Amino acid sequence: MSLLLPRAGGALVRYEPRRDPVVVAPGGPPVSRTVFSAAHVVADPYADTAPDGPAAVDWETTLAFRRHLWAHGLGVAEAMDTAQRGMGLDWPVAAELIRRSAAEARAVGGRIVCGAGTDQLAPGASLPEVTAAYEEQLAVVEGTGAQAVLMASRALAAVARGPEDFSAVYGRLLEQTARPVILHWLGPMFDPALAGYWGSPDLDTATEAFLGIVAAHAEKVDGVKVSLLDARREVALRRRLPDGVKCYTGDDFHYPELIEGDEQGFSHALLGIFDPLVPMAADAVRALDAGDPAGFRKRLDPTVELARHLFGAPTRFYKTGVVLLAWLAGHQDHFTMVGGLQSARSLPHLARAYELADGLGLFPDPEAAESRMRTLLTVHGVTS
Repeated sequence: MSLLLPRAGGALVRYEPRRDPVVVAPGGPPVSRTVFSAAHVVADPYADTAPDGPAAVDWETTLAFRRHLWAHGLGVAEAMDTAQRGMGLDWPVAAELIRRSAAEARAVGGRIVCGAGTDQLAPGASLPEVTAAYEEQLAVVEGTGAQAVLMASRALAAVARGPEDFSAVYGRLLEQTARPVILHWLGPMFDPALAGYWGSPDLDTATEAFLGIVAAHAEKVDGVKVSLLDARREVALRRRLPDGVKCYTGDDFHYPELIEGDEQGFSHALLGIFDPLVPMAADAVRALDAGDPAGFRKRLDPTVELARHLFGAPTRFYKTGVVLLAWLAGHQDHFTMVGGLQSARSLPHLARAYELADGLGLFPDPEAAESRMRTLLTVHGVTS
């Protein structure tokens, strides 16, 4: 059977779903690149919640999705922006998520990194309060045995007077971390409150400040995650990193070329788009392991159109498409998100996400995905 899919402007287009999914067997971790997938959380659809209230998480289904990532050899980047940090997932629930996921990682031998930030703070926090908030979250992450990702802080962006304040806060944190961490530069397209991060709205000036912090504490920096959606800037930055400091691409628009790299190096990966692309992404990186860059690009290049659609402006709402695809793929039984974020994208946007993902063969059971998409369309008044 076919579906009528809505387009922007009100047109309905008939679509014939694919019947042959791409099947990729589970496998071990890649060896040529370090690859983390940021992972979404699964809301509890039966909880009596409000959009501005505490998040209610379906813990077992959330952890089952992480086991899916580990089964295909990818690492899990936990409690990052893909998990709706600052967009529905508050710090107490994020802390519980970190504890549960880290315990699960130990149980199955999976690799995990976890985000530490300052989202427990109320607006108007002082610089010492920002530092203390980071320290509190670092203690939780490192207390589980997980590696920390120092996330960009809205509170720090609001209170810092210039690069020197960023240097002071990060310097203090890096002096006391138990093991090398990943520094996260999240651009304002992902979070407008992070505009001017590292002390300047000028990206060249900000880059110099960022690299200065990395160089001053290189022994405490495992790597940097760059999420600016600017491939040229990422390549220029990674070429200037100290020896031994990795670049983890967070560029969901240009990831194939950045992971493949060039004659001067490559980026590892910490990507939200790998959440719906798990098997395909793992299979592609294993082609790199086998010395087959052409095979890597052949597998991964066709996914970029879907990624650019999901992460289209306003980029911060990409999580809605990610969770839609998780529901359609059978990783959860509902299309409900913490904070009610399932309403953040239009029906034409969601329909196009389904079409692109189905065309890639991402749904293990295409008929079940079609049935669920038909239900969503019917709820919105589209019948065929």
